[in-house]
Formats: sequence, C-alpha cells, structure tokens
Amino acid sequence: MKPFRYALDPAGLLGCALYAANRWLARPHGAAGFMHDQFDDLWLIPAALPLLLWVQRRLALRGHDHPPTWPEIGLHLAVWSVAAEGLAPLLFKRATGDIKDVAAYAVGAGAACLWWQYRRRA
Repeated sequence: MKPFRYALDPAGLLGCALYAANRWLARPHGAAGFMHDQFDDLWLIPAALPLLLWVQRRLALRGHDHPPTWPEIGLHLAVWSVAAEGLAPLLFKRATGDIKDVAAYAVGAGAACLWWQYRRRA
C-alpha cells in the first residue's frame, strides 16, 4: 500500500481548489442558494482532514500513514459539526447553526471516505 500523501492527496487538493474557486470567484459574482450556503461545506472534510491527520502524525497521535479510516473521518465529522454548527452560534454573533451544513459535511465526508477506501485497496 502506498503511504497517504496528506497535503498532496487528490481529494484534499480538489477540495481546496473548489473551495477557493467558489469563495473568490463565484461568490463575489452573485452565487446564491446551494453555491453560496453549502458548496464550501461539502469540501470541509476532504480539504481539512488530510492536514489535520498530518499534524496528528507529526505529534505522534497517529501511528500510521494509511488513508483516513472510517472512525477517523467520523470523529472529525462529529467534532466539526458540533463545533461549527452547535458551539459557534453560541460564541459568535454572526455564526448560525444550520442542519444543511451538517448534511453537506456528511456528504463530502462520505465521498472522500469512498475515495480514500478505494485508494487504500488500490
């Protein structure tokens, strides 16, 4: 099995590129609805998890260089959902909790997980 490439993972690179394109190209020109509210949320886990796992690996909190496992993905999905959609609205005036955001996180996490499991088997 090839080691997980963390910052060079294709799902992470795609997530970062699409997030940046939407954030700085589409949104300023009037993106509305899904493209404005949930599109970036789809890419949270694919874009952020590889870098978080790299930090965990460097801190010796992760003992391998395999693609993310279902439990790792699920844990990060749960923590991020609670933090961003549950706690942030209590702490910041401009933050709002939205179940659609959690659904977008989950869809993105599921797609990334399928990719990572495919890569694990390849």
